[in-house]
Amino acid sequence: MGAAVELDAGGRAVRLSHPDKVYFPEKGYTKRDVAEYFLAVGEGITRALDRRPTTLQRFVDGVEGDFFYQKRAPKNLPEWIATARITYPSGRHADELCPTELAAVLWAANLGTLTFHPWPVRAQDTDHPDELRIDLDPQPGTDYADAVTAAHELRSVLEDHGVRGWPKTSGGRGMHVFVPIEPVWTFTGVRRAAIAAGRELERRMPGRVTTAWWKEERGERIFVDYNQTARDRTIASAYSVRPFPHAPVSAPLRWEEIDDAEPRDFDIRTLPARYAELGDVHADMGREAYRLDALLELADRDEREHGLGDLPYPPEYPKMPGEPKRVQPSRARHDDGEAP
Repeated sequence: MGAAVELDAGGRAVRLSHPDKVYFPEKGYTKRDVAEYFLAVGEGITRALDRRPTTLQRFVDGVEGDFFYQKRAPKNLPEWIATARITYPSGRHADELCPTELAAVLWAANLGTLTFHPWPVRAQDTDHPDELRIDLDPQPGTDYADAVTAAHELRSVLEDHGVRGWPKTSGGRGMHVFVPIEPVWTFTGVRRAAIAAGRELERRMPGRVTTAWWKEERGERIFVDYNQTARDRTIASAYSVRPFPHAPVSAPLRWEEIDDAEPRDFDIRTLPARYAELGDVHADMGREAYRLDALLELADRDEREHGLGDLPYPPEYPKMPGEPKRVQPSRARHDDGEAP
């Protein structure tokens, strides 16, 4: 697979073992191709990960092999790579990789990391998110174009409530919209704001958008995955490589681009040219942090006037205060004696 090489990442040499190892057989892309992609978008992915506890999605044998999520920092972590302590919903804690420079990204790529999953917090305060992240997830029967339509309306919802969103492709068929926020709310508060935004989007796009947690209730609609804002749930970072045969990436976009964008057009070969021309189009994202007061007031009105309280958490979470019954509707009806 070729002798190891050293790559320069911001003045720090990073060793890349087996650089010719094929990670994407359909395209023939190798570990070195992935590493050189990260070098090409270096400032962008460093911005996206900077000082964030990060879970590594590792594909040691490429995208056709098995993969795993590495939450705890590897034991062989170099001393120059920082870590941050995070607390899981169970109350247990762990020290996660916390990139502060491009060399840390390259070091992780050498371990087979394609997708970086940063927490929406910074190392100095891991209990208060500084990003509200909204995942627009196309359900069967819908596609990227439907996600784009929902994203435009979501932009209006957010702006009507005093915040600005930044869009990017998921690397698949969906879209992500990130909002930089002041780190003064807990995960529970930020999740409540995401639910409020999702419900308002449902009202504005009836029959086309849903916040229904249970798949049997979603139908052919765009699902606003509000639980991606729960503690220990993460979304692929901007510039992460996604594990599909054509090596797509999660590409930051400007709002005026999303209609004409085609997710398949953004991959480890094409994005470096775009980056060389435009730079990181989300470079200004962290310059203003927004408040969630208006969205939280909307959540309060939904609960007070419409009886719309909390929504279910993922199944592995402890039961949360105010959470409704965590059982899929068809099973609940069956358990109550109704026909399944």
